[in-house]
This record gives sequence, C-alpha cells and structure tokens, in this order.
Amino acid sequence: MKILVSSCLLGEDVRYDGANSSVAYDPKFSFSIKELFMDILCENEIYSFCPEVAGGLSVPRDPAEITSHEKPFKIQKENGEDVTINFLLGAKKALDICQEENIKVALLKSNSPSCGNIQTYDGTFSGKLIESSGMTARLLNENGITVFNENQLKELNKFIKTNNLTFAR
Repeated sequence: MKILVSSCLLGEDVRYDGANSSVAYDPKFSFSIKELFMDILCENEIYSFCPEVAGGLSVPRDPAEITSHEKPFKIQKENGEDVTINFLLGAKKALDICQEENIKVALLKSNSPSCGNIQTYDGTFSGKLIESSGMTARLLNENGITVFNENQLKELNKFIKTNNLTFAR
C-alpha cells in the first residue's frame, strides 16, 4: 500500500523546533509498537512529506496554531504573524501527491496544526487541545484519504490488512 507519512515521524528534523518526532526512537512507545511501525514502513511504499516545509516555512520556525478552525481558516504564530497561506499550500501539495500517486491512506503527526487528525491546539498557545483537524489532515479526509496518527498504528495496520493493500516488492 502507498502511505503518505509525516517526515518528522520518520526521523527527519523538520518540526518547528528543528527536531523530529521519530516513532522508532521515542521512549513513550513500547518496543512492540516500534516494531509494528517498522513493519509498516518495510511492507509498504512510503512517501515522506512535511506540509509545513512544503508550504514554504523554515526549519526551525516559530510555533503556529490554528486560531480560526472554520472557514475562513486562520493560522498564526504567537506574535500574530499570519502563516495561513503556508499551511494551505502545504495541504494542497500533500493532496496533489496523494492524487498523483493514488495514495489512499496517510500516517500524520498528532496534534499538529497541519497533520493532527483528531486534535489540534486551540489557538491560544496555552497547550490546550481541542477536537479539530489540522489543515492537511482535513483536506486529505475531505478528498477520501484515510488519515491515522502515530498513536493509531494498530488501527492503521488493521486498515492495511482489511484492505489487503500491502505493497508487493
């Protein structure tokens, strides 16, 4: 199966703080979850993508949060600088890759203003999470692409097996 994966989850240093969110090295994940992650990577065709970098944002960069979760969307840095267009461009580029490559599933970083599929930060820079999707996760979902996050690896694996879409090498 072809899977779009957040670059930071693969260990690429593209997060806002210049770090990554590597599942393989994160001590919060058990060995069995790390092993499952590696199995998913090895048994499928992976497309690494960071929508924020693709949208023109630098690494490192100031953190940004969605301050308007409904249209018209608004994403700002804590200093008030509007970076909405960068997030929207990155989301569109992610969708373009999925459509060009016939990718039907994505594994994205939880809570991110781009990639969060269940929750994102509330826009107050207070660390509070709300039920809302990031811009990329939302656009992919709206276009029929199923989105999982790194805390849903068992569900992703079940989805792959249920759809019998493992990539044959």
